[in-house]
Amino acid sequence: MTTPDLSVVFPLFNEAESIPTLIAELHQALDRRPWRWEMIAVNDGSTDQSLEVLRAMRSEDPSLRIISLERNSGQTAALDAGWRAARGRYVVSIDADLQNDPADIPPMVDQLEGLGVDMVIGMRANRRDGRWKRMQSKIGNAVRNWITRDRVTDTGCSLKVVRREVIDRVRLFHGMHRFLPTLVRLEGFSVIEVPVNHRPRRYGASSYGAMNRATRGLIDCFVVRWMSRRALRYRTIEE
Repeated sequence: MTTPDLSVVFPLFNEAESIPTLIAELHQALDRRPWRWEMIAVNDGSTDQSLEVLRAMRSEDPSLRIISLERNSGQTAALDAGWRAARGRYVVSIDADLQNDPADIPPMVDQLEGLGVDMVIGMRANRRDGRWKRMQSKIGNAVRNWITRDRVTDTGCSLKVVRREVIDRVRLFHGMHRFLPTLVRLEGFSVIEVPVNHRPRRYGASSYGAMNRATRGLIDCFVVRWMSRRALRYRTIEE
């Protein structure tokens, strides 16, 4: 089996309406590059027609793979399942709600290769969310950075590109998708941020937003801080 250059992972929960548009936009953005690539849709226990839509599209699109979790397990679990199944040298994560723009993926891959970094994360420019949500995000980012002593402008942007070897090293725990850049840096890898497009949500409401409780996020911050203090840091010289 030929190894893909790129794997695109998109976790989803009740996103039946947006799936056809997302897949069409991914083809439009990536088919123009000489890449071998695959899509991995991770169905996180959807209760709408998401799985049926995916199966119908897979019958006509061999680049689409489908993974279903037995029950709704949350965004971190869905992302981890997609990461572990990905075969590409580079792995992209993207939201299924169409707020991320697939057109940003090629330049992010170019940055990864051109600068020789290990992870490129999106920083949403001109956010199309309401004022209250933007304020919550700004406060949340500031608190996370203060507690974890990291420097991430936009921890909530799902659009990321990472090298295969990073995935092989990083282990996720429940809720830790919010801290991916920090966890990647803890393993000694390099991370940069680049501005990306942000679009208004077309269908429904956020499926994962209700999980983002302030108390849980605060506890996770201190867990990550503890991990950063206890992380092994050493260099070896072979005689």
